Amino acid sequence: MKILFICKYNRFRSKVAEAYFKKINKNKNLKVQSAGIIEVNKGLTPNEKKRNKQIKKEFDLNISSVSKGITAKLLESQDKIIVVASDVPKIIFDHWRWKEKVERWKAKDDHMAREKEVSKTVKFIFKKIDKLAENLK
Repeated sequence: MKILFICKYNRFRSKVAEAYFKKINKNKNLKVQSAGIIEVNKGLTPNEKKRNKQIKKEFDLNISSVSKGITAKLLESQDKIIVVASDVPKIIFDHWRWKEKVERWKAKDDHMAREKEVSKTVKFIFKKIDKLAENLK
């Protein structure tokens, strides 16, 4: 099974979901990746770098890889698409070919947030991933 995590920029929420799922996943038949819908392949801002260091220190997750964008081919090749974002327009994923594959988690974008809000969002994503992993056993 292939799972794609999507957020707006592929710099935080979808990266956290991908990294945490890979960290806890024991089933080698489950493949995950992440992507963003806009402004991908750009460098991180100073605030994003600070946030990523916090996540590495607090949760032992490395999410500093280069962001990548979605394509129709990428979307079509997935068995499940999880939009890990409250700010991604729903209409983008209402296309008939992949509409049934889409699930929305609505995590807030905390790219400029304080450490407390970042931790809260990461923990929200962890809970969703734990539930997803349990359901896929």
